[in-house]
Amino acid sequence: MSPLVTIERDIAPRAPALVISLDGWIDAGGAAALARAALVDQITSRRFATFDGDELIDYRARRPTMELVDGVIAGMRWPEIELRAGVDRGGNDVLLLVGPEPDMRWREFSEEIVSLAQRYDVRLVVGLGAFPAPVPHTRAVRLASTASDIALAAKVGFVGGTLEVPSGIQGVLERACGDAGVPAVGIWARVPHYLAATPYPAAAASLIDGLATAAGLSLNSGDLHAEAAAARSRIDELVANSTEHLSLIGQLEVQVDSDEPTLNVSLPSGDELAAELERFLREQPDN
Repeated sequence: MSPLVTIERDIAPRAPALVISLDGWIDAGGAAALARAALVDQITSRRFATFDGDELIDYRARRPTMELVDGVIAGMRWPEIELRAGVDRGGNDVLLLVGPEPDMRWREFSEEIVSLAQRYDVRLVVGLGAFPAPVPHTRAVRLASTASDIALAAKVGFVGGTLEVPSGIQGVLERACGDAGVPAVGIWARVPHYLAATPYPAAAASLIDGLATAAGLSLNSGDLHAEAAAARSRIDELVANSTEHLSLIGQLEVQVDSDEPTLNVSLPSGDELAAELERFLREQPDN
């Protein structure tokens, strides 16, 4: 291996799925972070490889944490990118790539991930993410894919047409793995754009369910679905007395239910709707 990665202990997984969940790129509603936490809770894993933060991370953007005890520096905790190995409830091997998104040397980093995927006979690479979309919270969360081939994209669902959008490291890794013959798919949850800045467990639950289906893993999303139901009740209660917001959400429902990308209705921008809902929430006595 190159100086970028250190194998701390050898492992022998059986055709594992590699799940990518790196902080730093789009994660509307914190859905990917919530899904990662759920994975860590139910998959007992151990770190087996680390990446050189001095070569990959800008510490001015992602500063280490200093621990102070009575004014004395007791330790420093540095941001780390690491690979962990574990097993799901059904005995399926899983590798987890976690930590901050690299700030530099993306091509070399991608080459290392491809090499590791081949070394450990990874059968599928799956990335997790979430983006704000013109969808209402009153409908089931839809997933969209970024995949290495059309069959994987169709398995998850996708946004039709040709799009040019900025990419995070997840997209780069998916393309690199696909080019090397390792199937790869990104699973993205569509989060209501007016809730993109608040935790949205419904999207996290859908990510876990989508991951389980795409990778053939045995995963439990029950707690996230329970949190999502409680969050839905709170949101419904908050908007119930606002005819303006009920109207806006109704327009979004019509658009989603018609399954059309656009509709001849006057929909606000994401920023406008978010600002309006934030103003409404601030005016509530309990807020």
